[in-house]
Amino acid sequence: MSEDVGRGEPSSSATGTSDGQDELATQLSEFARTVQQQQDPHETLVEIVRAAVALVPGCDEASISVVLGRRHVTSEAASGELPKIVDDLQESLGEGPCLTTAYEHLTVRVPDMATDDRWPRFTAGAVEAGALGMMALQLYVEGDNLGALNLFSRTAGAFDDESEHVGLMFAAHAAVAYSAAHEQAALSRSVETRQVIGQAQGILMERHRVTPAQAFAMLVRVSQHRNEKLRDVAQRLADSGHLDEST
Repeated sequence: MSEDVGRGEPSSSATGTSDGQDELATQLSEFARTVQQQQDPHETLVEIVRAAVALVPGCDEASISVVLGRRHVTSEAASGELPKIVDDLQESLGEGPCLTTAYEHLTVRVPDMATDDRWPRFTAGAVEAGALGMMALQLYVEGDNLGALNLFSRTAGAFDDESEHVGLMFAAHAAVAYSAAHEQAALSRSVETRQVIGQAQGILMERHRVTPAQAFAMLVRVSQHRNEKLRDVAQRLADSGHLDEST
């Protein structure tokens, strides 16, 4: 049995009833405050996964899965080996809940892997690995790339209406935190790239007595000739002192 819903919406089988609304709101607020205090992007993802396991009923393991080009699946901040195994399985087979989320922009809930018939090879492998239930909740979509929160249960039937309700609310908060972490990571990479290129320029300026613009042009020329990223060329020069055979 599998239940698919649109992003942020309950499935057609959800009853609309849930208990502990005030407590859940408090817990979600605490989660939001905690992730806002994180300075390291990776630690933000770790906190999202930790909170998901703690807050979503029936959840034993979790990870943030990144799908690139609607095909390649990797796990980030996995709570254990199980999420990594399942994500590897989805990528190797080209099927599974996370990829369905990528293709169809859905929230996917699979209460019992053993009785699901949509991804027969995947579910057989997932059950063997110990994942008897799963939910995939979308965090972001950028063209053909997707970020999803994957939740796993080691018990069949553990993910019910309450799990879905809490999961959808949690995912809404997590999506904001993930976006902030994603932007922070991109900013950090940008700063690091500028620094390493500047360092490489300095080496070339001193070695060849050229201007900053000329040093940058040398890096670009080697980058184009070797079909390498400019940052990689600069990093190699900064690390080894060598640019190419002519330098």
